[in-house]
Amino acid sequence: MELAKRYDATTNEAELRHRWAENGIYHFEPTSSAPVYAVDTPPPTVSGHLHMGHLYSYSHADFMARYRRMQGDNVYYPMGYDDNGLPTERLVEKLLGRRAADLGRAAFIAECLKLGEEMEGEYRELWQQLGLSIDWRHTYRTIDDRARRISQWSFLDLYRQGLAYRQQAPTLWCPECQTAIAQAEVDDLARESEFVTLAFTPANGDPLPIATTRPELLPACVAVFVHPEDPRYHHLLGQNVRVPLFGQSVPLLSDPGADPAKGTGAVMCCTFGDVADVGWWRTHALPLRIILDPQGRLTDAAGAFAGLTVTQARQAINTALVEAGLLLERKPVTQTVRVHERCDTPVETLVTPQWYVRVLDHKTELLAAGEQIEWHPPHMQAIYRSWVENLAWDWCISRQRAFGVPIPLWYCNKCGAVITPDDAQLPLDPLTTAPGHPCTCGGSDFTPERDVFDTWATSSMSPQIIGQWQQPTGAYDHLFPMTLRPQAHEIIRTWAFYTIVKSLYHFGKAPWRHALISGWGLAPKGMGKISKSRGGGPLAPKRAIERYTADGVRYWAASTAPGKDAIISEEKMQAGAKLVNKLWNVARFSQRFLLTEAELATLDMATVDFSPADRWLLARMQQVVGRVTDAFAHYDYAAAKYEVESFFWTDFADNYLEMAKQRLYHPDRAYHQGARVALHQSFLTLLKLLAPLLPYVTDAIYQALFAATEQCPSIHMARWPQPVAGDVAADATALAVGETLVQIATVVRRFKSEAQLPLGSEVAALEVATLDEPWSALLQAATEDLKSITRARTLELLAQDPQAVAHNRNDHAFVLLNPANAPLLALHVRPA
Repeated sequence: MELAKRYDATTNEAELRHRWAENGIYHFEPTSSAPVYAVDTPPPTVSGHLHMGHLYSYSHADFMARYRRMQGDNVYYPMGYDDNGLPTERLVEKLLGRRAADLGRAAFIAECLKLGEEMEGEYRELWQQLGLSIDWRHTYRTIDDRARRISQWSFLDLYRQGLAYRQQAPTLWCPECQTAIAQAEVDDLARESEFVTLAFTPANGDPLPIATTRPELLPACVAVFVHPEDPRYHHLLGQNVRVPLFGQSVPLLSDPGADPAKGTGAVMCCTFGDVADVGWWRTHALPLRIILDPQGRLTDAAGAFAGLTVTQARQAINTALVEAGLLLERKPVTQTVRVHERCDTPVETLVTPQWYVRVLDHKTELLAAGEQIEWHPPHMQAIYRSWVENLAWDWCISRQRAFGVPIPLWYCNKCGAVITPDDAQLPLDPLTTAPGHPCTCGGSDFTPERDVFDTWATSSMSPQIIGQWQQPTGAYDHLFPMTLRPQAHEIIRTWAFYTIVKSLYHFGKAPWRHALISGWGLAPKGMGKISKSRGGGPLAPKRAIERYTADGVRYWAASTAPGKDAIISEEKMQAGAKLVNKLWNVARFSQRFLLTEAELATLDMATVDFSPADRWLLARMQQVVGRVTDAFAHYDYAAAKYEVESFFWTDFADNYLEMAKQRLYHPDRAYHQGARVALHQSFLTLLKLLAPLLPYVTDAIYQALFAATEQCPSIHMARWPQPVAGDVAADATALAVGETLVQIATVVRRFKSEAQLPLGSEVAALEVATLDEPWSALLQAATEDLKSITRARTLELLAQDPQAVAHNRNDHAFVLLNPANAPLLALHVRPA
């Protein structure tokens, strides 16, 4: 099949996707004896349209899956959709313009399920366009029966082990989403605020200045703390002080947690402003004053300020303090505020009953589990380690929302006991299903649990959900622990951490052997990270693929090393599209010269007469095979791309093809067959090395030019290039000669450029001076190569000292060349 003059990406990509699916190119074979390479693919949250950041990070896992498949591994590469929690709820509320509570639980859940199906169809179409080599027979939703059953089993198993518990305690709370959240869901956000200094009143009557950014918490003040070694306040220790405006009397206590250098050195403790308040409240057994409700408004305990939001109360209380003469100083300050990552709303700490998973008591084991995983890049392990070491809360897994996996239990109204179901009943919704048996106390009246799980409580079981755990296929034993977890760096503290927690608690081992961490796709001009919920960035994924081809987009994704953020660069995508077109053009040129099936069947490399350029190309090719293989083996797809792309443009396209062109066109020339063999082998190898990164154009060329002779229907089922033994591959002299030929060609190109001559113009002769007889013979053998690339009519070898020639000859200017591993040469270009 002769290749078309131009590469039609739209047509080729659609045809190849159909052929891949029809032939099951990416199917996992459960009965195969090949090594299993299982990918714990990130299930994208259903919270909006996918953006270029997703194309960036999801390409990285595909690079590795394709590479391992060509290495002969039995690749298990599924896809999921995380659609059971708050992100999906928030999107539905936004689209409907109504809150879940206003619509009703059943109707709202129906809307969430409907939206999930629509968005997941959109996601799948985009993933397929991008060329992800997913086995689409293995997909899941985190709200489907299998995921809900495994999630509920996980909770019950943790509860039976004493690792899950319910407690009414201070909880991180989002007033906007009106639910508890976990420590890992809190981000830091800088904002402009105000530091106000207020006059508290000790028993001796002298004002005690205390600075705060949260005067709205004054009605919740239960103590004042100073550092035990702060001499300014020794005389007040043990006394009570009166809180300004609200008048309650609170003790002045000492604690090392009070920073003498911050503000006035005295700090008010309120229930609750931050983690320090919670710690002091517990350590010093302080009273509890609840002044915020779940909607983020002040309660009746705030007196005249009841019903106000936090922001409104701050303004009103500051005004009242000024009028009462109790506000001593105010100054602007840039403050770091803890916000909910889903909505950027400042979080509060409320006392609510929640379900938790114990993690604080198991930091040592969790750190050890992290050590069992090979992180790529390695420094990402430090993020995991730092997170575990600095944990301050157990994992809160309950959420006060409508859509999610229900917590499967009931409470006995007679004795208060927790009633759990049998595993055979799972999955279930306690709101619509009864326990089926009385309580041990004899009670038969129950209150169902209304809360649902945090979405991470389900997606943390992704290895089991996608690994067909407890299924009759028996595949799980071959898939777990999984080989690879690909994910972004910002969810190391959530998805990676929580999956390690679950795997350790349930199965006693780390969930995967490798973790490949991607950076963010960043919008240009300082726009920062893009996200589904915040717009999606300046370039739509489908538009990028249509404009630059899927391979061009993947080229951009492969241009930055693992773990690093990348600017969304249309310039790099354009460079990728240029590479695609160049590959196609080289394929069109090469097609007429490639070896036939019959020629390959009788090919004996030992009898092929190669020119020095052929030997150089084959030796360079083997260097590149080794370097690219090593880069992929270490999960460095960017280094792999650099190596193979540099070889293609500089060595193969710009230099070798120009050296071999005349020999290829003329069968009667010396080394004609050597050029054909070198071209065939190197171009096929080159396509295979690029196949994990540019799957479309490489397979389109392969199927047209090589599939018949290789007897393999797709390049993605072909075997990865292996180092070739023998003199051609290992010949250091061939490498040195080749580099010398390239340097000579470079000098000639520079000469033509400076003389304002077309690069294709002829020169009369090349004169090369050397006293090294073996090298003179090598250069003589390369005459056809040099004449082809330089358009020189003749090559003249001078048995003279290069330095003396360059120094003494006045009629011509000689250029000294000193290639690595080669003798000194002098070169002169004689114009036509």
